[in-house]
Amino acid sequence: MADGFIQWYREDLTTAEFAEQVEIFSEFGIKLIHPNKNAALVLDIEGDDVPMSQEELGSLIGRRFATLTFNWWLTADTNVIDTYEAAPVGRETQTLWLDGLYPDEVQRVESAVMAAATRLPVPTRAVIVDRRGISDPGDWDSIALWDGTHVPTSPDHVLARDPIAERIRHAAPGLRREDTGGGGLSRLVPLRDPAV
Repeated sequence: MADGFIQWYREDLTTAEFAEQVEIFSEFGIKLIHPNKNAALVLDIEGDDVPMSQEELGSLIGRRFATLTFNWWLTADTNVIDTYEAAPVGRETQTLWLDGLYPDEVQRVESAVMAAATRLPVPTRAVIVDRRGISDPGDWDSIALWDGTHVPTSPDHVLARDPIAERIRHAAPGLRREDTGGGGLSRLVPLRDPAV
C-alpha cells in the first residue's frame, strides 16, 4: 500500500471545469458520487461525511472562499481524500492523498490527474507526485505558486509549465526532462527508478 500525495497547482477552476474534471476522472474508474449513497461526500470540520450534489460542490469550488475536503471513490469502500484550497492571485491547489491505496490504485489516480491536468482548459502550473510521502505538499508551494527556488526532496514525477519545470530541474539534478508533446507542460522523472 502507498503513502503519499499528488499536489496539483493550477489557475482558477470554474464550476464547469470542475464538472469536466469529474468526467475525466470517471474515465479512470474514479467517481465523485458515492456508488451507494448517490451523493458527493464532503468532510466537515468533525471529519463526518456531509452528502452534497456534484453541482453544489462545484459551485463551492467555483466561489473560492473555503478549503474543502471531499472524497473520490474507486469502489464503494475505497476512497481518495481530496483537499481543495484557493490561493491568492487566482491560483489553487488540489491535494489527493494516496494513503492506503494499492500500487495499481495509485497509478489510476495519478493517470486521472495527469489526464485532467493536460486536458482541462484551466492552466496547470505543476503536478507533484510523491508516492512515498517523502515531502509535505505545502513544501512545494514556494516554487509552484510564488516563483521560489527551493525544491524539497526529489519527487517521483512532476508535470510542470516553464519556468517552473526548469527551476525544479535545476534545483533537483536527479530529474530528467521529457516533452509531453504540447500544452507547454514538461514531465520531469528521476534519472533512475527510486524504487530500485
